[in-house]
Amino acid sequence: MSRIVLFNKPYGVLSQFTAEGRWPGLAGYIALPGVYVAGRLDADSEGLLLLTDDGALQARIADPRYKLAKTYWVQVEGEPDEAALAALRRGVCYADFTTRPAAVRRIPEPELPPREPPIRFRRDKPTSWLEIIIREGRNRQVRRMTASVGFPTLRLFRYAVGPATTAGLAPGEWRLLTAAELGLPPLAPLADSERRQRVARSGGQRRPPAAHAAGPGTTPPRTKRKNS
Repeated sequence: MSRIVLFNKPYGVLSQFTAEGRWPGLAGYIALPGVYVAGRLDADSEGLLLLTDDGALQARIADPRYKLAKTYWVQVEGEPDEAALAALRRGVCYADFTTRPAAVRRIPEPELPPREPPIRFRRDKPTSWLEIIIREGRNRQVRRMTASVGFPTLRLFRYAVGPATTAGLAPGEWRLLTAAELGLPPLAPLADSERRQRVARSGGQRRPPAAHAAGPGTTPPRTKRKNS
């Protein structure tokens, strides 16, 4: 049976098991073998990180076709007005892409543990909190979105992916969950559908079996990283 790990990632921890320089990896927190990140978070972001030992499920979690909403609590420098919020909701245009429409609203300061190290505030600048819900995950997308409307992100916490949340988990803690808790359909129907599509594309010829099947410990193919 597939395993899915829901991890509350602390600030400063990489979304990989190996450490790099001053940034620690996941190995100090998660001792389950054979699980891989599905939808990474940058080291300077916090909150919900999913891992799984199922390659097909890993692709589903990260695939925008399944429209898993990602909910972020974002502390920004300044107090965005309605024009700034409307721009974030419509989608922000960059030279290389335009973000999809997002759900954006002001929220009271959420009950989060203090960040370590603490955030450096400017005494002459107020801060405020936004809830931003997106269904994609481009490189540092949320930070780029708020900066584009003039309100840099100071703290970024991913609270939810689909209906699954970090509620009840302290930073550094994790629990197991099921695909149903993420609102994903069962894997078997998708596998059958994809198999029929492959057969149709090949003119009805099935791919011959590989000469040697991969054994335990085989590293799965890398998926394209998506940041937030």
